[in-house]
Amino acid sequence: MNTIKGIAIVMLILVSYALRAQEYKIQSPNKKIELSLASKTDDNSKKWYLKVDYLQGSAYLNVIPDIDLGLKAGAVDFASGIKFDQAGKEKQIKEAYTAVHGKRKYCANNATERSFYFKGEQGKRLSITLRAYDDGIAFRYGLTGKNGETIELTDELTSYRMPADAERWLQSFKTSYEGYYPVQSGSVAKGEWGYPALFKKPLGKADCWMLITEADVNGSYCATKLGNKDDQDNYKLLFPAASDGNGQGKVNPTITLPFLSPWRTVIIGELGQLFQSTLVEDVSTPTKISDLSWVQPGASSWVYWAYNHGTKDFKKVCDYIDLAARMNWSYTLFDWEWDAMGNGGKLEDAVRYASSKGIKPMMWYNSGGPHNGVSATPRDRMLTHENRMKEFRWLTEIGVYGVKIDFFESDKQDMMKYYIDILEDAAKFKLMVNFHGATIPRGWSRTYPNLMSMEAVLGAEWYNNGAELTGKAAAHNATLPFTRNIIGPMDYTPVTFTNSQHPHITTFAHELALSVVFESGILHMADRPEGFDNLPDAPKAFLREVPVTWDDSRLISGYPGKNVILARRKGNDWYVAGINGLDRKEEFQIPVDFLKTGKRYKAVLIADGDYDSAFNTTYLNVANGDRLKLKWLPRGGFTCVLKEIQ
Repeated sequence: MNTIKGIAIVMLILVSYALRAQEYKIQSPNKKIELSLASKTDDNSKKWYLKVDYLQGSAYLNVIPDIDLGLKAGAVDFASGIKFDQAGKEKQIKEAYTAVHGKRKYCANNATERSFYFKGEQGKRLSITLRAYDDGIAFRYGLTGKNGETIELTDELTSYRMPADAERWLQSFKTSYEGYYPVQSGSVAKGEWGYPALFKKPLGKADCWMLITEADVNGSYCATKLGNKDDQDNYKLLFPAASDGNGQGKVNPTITLPFLSPWRTVIIGELGQLFQSTLVEDVSTPTKISDLSWVQPGASSWVYWAYNHGTKDFKKVCDYIDLAARMNWSYTLFDWEWDAMGNGGKLEDAVRYASSKGIKPMMWYNSGGPHNGVSATPRDRMLTHENRMKEFRWLTEIGVYGVKIDFFESDKQDMMKYYIDILEDAAKFKLMVNFHGATIPRGWSRTYPNLMSMEAVLGAEWYNNGAELTGKAAAHNATLPFTRNIIGPMDYTPVTFTNSQHPHITTFAHELALSVVFESGILHMADRPEGFDNLPDAPKAFLREVPVTWDDSRLISGYPGKNVILARRKGNDWYVAGINGLDRKEEFQIPVDFLKTGKRYKAVLIADGDYDSAFNTTYLNVANGDRLKLKWLPRGGFTCVLKEIQ
């Protein structure tokens, strides 16, 4: 009898332990990443969390120890106040799609997915859907109840506990996302941080890199940020501040049942995998626009950088139209003050002149409304559906191809809806869109491919605003390919050889390379006409033909803030570019093993010359297995075009 009792007690203990410590695992298709949903007892209540393990050799090593989960709606707690109901069946997500612009033309949304269901308070049910990708993880919440019921969420409990020994590159949060990504190593700062957030977990020879962001945000929710004020290693999702957007709009999102949250995503792997990842677009809603032939990426001239007030001068605007025509660029941008244009012509005259030269004009707008205090006009023409329809109809009638809309200043739910409404209305009139003074990309270029670019970066425009960028630009430029530009198109407005209000000390070859290093559906070439006209033949020819969309993109080598060398393919041609973020010169060799075996390529290598403004151009015949010998100056760079010999 005692033996039977003993067995029963042991069984009860085992069952009790199993109930306390439930755990479910899914693995990425290549088995490299393991994502686990597990339970824990915290403050005498059962809560659920995620953890991420990464295969190193033959063993899984933990790289994210804890991702807390849950939502709150006032007193209703969808975290400790939920009870596990059932686990859905594991399934494979396999979807191929074509991107109109971006780092890769042919993309694949392939993952292992499993959903888990919980009974919540007041008859509500919570679901947590997990996905494990070869290059990261994604998860999202669902809430069901009475269809059509609205709920104000007061908090999202998602938080990422990152390894204490992780290096991190974080941008202090600003609603414009225009800041630097200083490395934090050893000493960790507390504060509020904007996406994307980059971490490096030491794992011996092959470190694990992780980039946290979010995707598929729409008007059903607000955008979020990260905060670690309470615990330096625990980064909790935060709703926008009440003061954002001039105090306009509600902080807490109001959701309508049934509800699906945005995807919370972490891109994971070696640094090259992060650079090449399309995970943010992969998880986002596919476009419903059937005809995308009118979405035409391209390069553009841009009058603002050199003059700040250039667009109100008709003759200067014509100079930039002529520049675009000489350089074989598709577009020119009429920036703010086009509504005050004079000195020989008005806006309609400038549009007609551009059309006569085969150049497609785009125009700037203030997003307007009480959410910003910027007086620059035209204001408020984008603010309502009725105003947009009237303005977009006029733009298409006079021959304008796209809009640049500025100064949003908020990530609240109402502003997320505003972005989406603009994109949808612009698509009705076949207008392309560029958002400035804006939030970061959140997968919208897949849903709305007419979204060509977004600023959300401290770019070349800041040479107008102060002296700081002059000294920081090289390292900053070498950080952006591993942070901001991974998650979507980035309107840095690069390639400047002359100086704006404050000088650049990056070399001319560095500036030339930015046309390939940075990815954007509209590539605004920022310099004044003489900056391009005075270039030697080789770099000038390069800028006449450099693509802005790519069939493939690969990282050859690099490290945030130090340097980056990458290769992008367009058809059979490869464009290799690199920039030096350091204040020292270097010599090195680059393998070209990405070239087709058995084919030879004609190469034009444009590198640093003997001084900052000099180029050294070399013409080569190369094949797979060869190496390009290079040297660059402090803050230098290079480009190389390799064209297959038929």
